[in-house]
Amino acid sequence: MAILHTVNKSPHEKNSLESCLRYAKEGSAVLLIEDGVYAALKDSAFADDLTDVVGKIALFCLGPDLKARGFSSAKVIEGVALVDYEGFVDLTVEYDKVQAWL
Repeated sequence: MAILHTVNKSPHEKNSLESCLRYAKEGSAVLLIEDGVYAALKDSAFADDLTDVVGKIALFCLGPDLKARGFSSAKVIEGVALVDYEGFVDLTVEYDKVQAWL
């Protein structure tokens, strides 16, 4: 069963992303939303964690949340795809289950 994992907390404040990556299986996806988008930044302390799973887990970042925090797509780690709200909905339909990491 393929799962879409959503992470909405900053990895600087909570260990939600760390826990998510530990449990996410190959073929699953992680969508960074709200403050979770900070993990997708190239200069983030968590960039290596995401880079390590590229190719095993599909990585997505909600573009409007990234923009709302003052960042452009140029700041996002290679291998992390930006999606809009419509793309978010498409992901929820594509995957069998959605797991929110709070």
